[in-house]
Amino acid sequence: MNETMQVISAERAGGPDVLRVGTQDVPEPGPRQVLVRTEATGVNFIETYQRAGVYPVSYPFVPGTEGCGEVVAVGADVTEVAVGQRIATAEASRTYAEHFLVDADRTLPVPADMDPRVAAALPLQGLTAHYLVRSTFPVGPGHTAVITAASGGVGGLAIQLMKPVGATVIALTSTPEKAETARGLGADHVLPYEDFASGVRELTDGAGADVVYDSVGRATFDASLKATRVRGTTVLFGGASGQVPPFDLQRLNSEGGLYVTRPSLAHYTRDAEERQWRWRDLVDAVGDGALTVRVGGTYPLADAAAAHRDLESRATQGKLLLIP
Repeated sequence: MNETMQVISAERAGGPDVLRVGTQDVPEPGPRQVLVRTEATGVNFIETYQRAGVYPVSYPFVPGTEGCGEVVAVGADVTEVAVGQRIATAEASRTYAEHFLVDADRTLPVPADMDPRVAAALPLQGLTAHYLVRSTFPVGPGHTAVITAASGGVGGLAIQLMKPVGATVIALTSTPEKAETARGLGADHVLPYEDFASGVRELTDGAGADVVYDSVGRATFDASLKATRVRGTTVLFGGASGQVPPFDLQRLNSEGGLYVTRPSLAHYTRDAEERQWRWRDLVDAVGDGALTVRVGGTYPLADAAAAHRDLESRATQGKLLLIP
């Protein structure tokens, strides 16, 4: 008889309550795969969109791509990791479960002294913040950068990655509490979203920012362009308020010969070497105390619906985790 495990799944699209606890057989790793016993699972906004039917998925649907745990079995031709090793990943599937499968080359080694909850909270948001500020627009000394959702997971990590290299960081937040969080993470200035382009221009003596990192999308994109300096870069990396509609590229000329890009994590983890470089940078920064990973809440795996409700309320700060 096969070993069974607890999983969270949805039989149809809907609100958080469609997420139900059930059991399934523990899967067996195929070639180049590893089986991981889950210690913590990261909860991300994309899973709320999938659950709600905004993004199409197949049913029954087990959410989750991010997690941390111990490797308990390996498939054929696996050389990167061994049974007994703790790994993290942002590129698995069906991680809302007591075990999950992931391709061996998409695993991230977790140091023995790292809390598995920190390791589970870091991959998706940490790798995203890293590629944004180290590669999409490499922030350096003297640069002024604007970051939206600055008290959130990616925003908070991006601030902490930008400050040590000598950047001036302007944080955008929606509440006084979130503004205080952004200041605590090192932001030089904090602005509300209302007319933030004027605020950025004022703080930069009319020049604008070298780069604006925008994860909000439709509601902020026009202002992000206006907040960007001549020949500066606007980086659109999310659409929390909705997707940006098509626009006339001539605007990039009239706004100052701007650069605009729409990256995603997959474009900046093209192979194992790039993935491991980014992960090592993050792990070293956590180990040195230069990077704080904030866990905003932990929930038993069975309470996944509650985690989704809290995440969608946008009242949380820091990463939400499910603990089997």
